Amino acid sequence: MSAIENNTRPTARTLAHEWNSLDERRIRWIDALPILTIHALCLGVIWTGWSWTAVGAAVVLYLVRMFVITAFYHRYFSHRTFQTHRWVRLLAACIGVSAAQRGPLWWAAHHREHHRHSDEEPDLHSPWWKGVLWSHTGWFLTQRGRATNWKAIPDWSRSRELLWVERNHILGPVVLVAALAAVGWTLAVFAPGLGTGPAQLVVWGFGVSTTALYHATFTINSLAHTVGSRRFQTGDDSRNNWFLALLTLGEGWHNNHHFHPGTVRQGFYWWEYDPAYWALRVMSWAGLVWDLRPVPAWVYERAEEHRRDRARGVP
Repeated sequence: MSAIENNTRPTARTLAHEWNSLDERRIRWIDALPILTIHALCLGVIWTGWSWTAVGAAVVLYLVRMFVITAFYHRYFSHRTFQTHRWVRLLAACIGVSAAQRGPLWWAAHHREHHRHSDEEPDLHSPWWKGVLWSHTGWFLTQRGRATNWKAIPDWSRSRELLWVERNHILGPVVLVAALAAVGWTLAVFAPGLGTGPAQLVVWGFGVSTTALYHATFTINSLAHTVGSRRFQTGDDSRNNWFLALLTLGEGWHNNHHFHPGTVRQGFYWWEYDPAYWALRVMSWAGLVWDLRPVPAWVYERAEEHRRDRARGVP
């Protein structure tokens, strides 16, 4: 196995050659087994049933991890749209890996490549050259999809703590499952009236929550490039979709994002639902993050020009 496929940082001499030589077309089914297992875990609800405690755990873990994926994996690690403390960055990375979407460096590297080649064939998860299902789930099960493109993240690839998290990303799901089992056992013993237990909390808090998190996140690759409206001409097929914004805490304003990815906001207007941005604003008041990059005035001017053009029937 090559260094780049093994997610260990290769030398500059071999970097480009190894990345270009990786297969990006054939799914490796062995890599699909962990994801299929998490989906299969959802069937456990047949035996464990449900409780408000378990459902509440699933919802909370969905929202917390979606916030980290949206605000940190995407807006921070991928686009550097704000600044934060080193310890906050590390904490976000540790929470993020519990979503079972690999490490923040893998995530950021692929996302940066997506912006460089959006909806062109080098874009591994464009729905327009291998289909919506491929962009939704298939691309990251290939050899290249599983590897980390280190040349795309020179700013992060020398951070020792992030490299440790990246190499040990599997610990995130393992620790979360163990914690849920421990909490479930404790509640079953000391608060039996809640009607939950270790198996039920694991099924709902990890299986159901993570599966929902997967598919909500994946829709930004697939549906946000096929369904929705286009405020800006971006040279790709990115769309704004309010429903996807609801699912992903603001990521559904994808056409906005592709037009100007350098801003921390994806909902450019107050009525565009973007709770990830709102939460980052609150964090900035507490000094946890700062230098949140705003939407420039020229972007709003361009949006107004496009609105007037559409009103006149100009395509």
